[in-house]
Amino acid sequence: MSKAIKCPQCGKETVYSPENKFRPFCSKRCRMIDLGEWASEGYQIAAEPSLEDYSTGLDPEEQPFTPTRH
Repeated sequence: MSKAIKCPQCGKETVYSPENKFRPFCSKRCRMIDLGEWASEGYQIAAEPSLEDYSTGLDPEEQPFTPTRH
């Protein structure tokens, strides 16, 4: 069963079904733009940093790095 949705990148109406190999995007272009945003850290998932996030393994208060919040 297919469902009409809006492309998350450009907003164009597209079909969300197995026949649309770019789903949920309308085209390869929109899919690649989205991938580029993830690759360039344009998108971030909100999470508290853990000790594994720090290369030295030191306590976060001892790090010279301050995590960015968006």
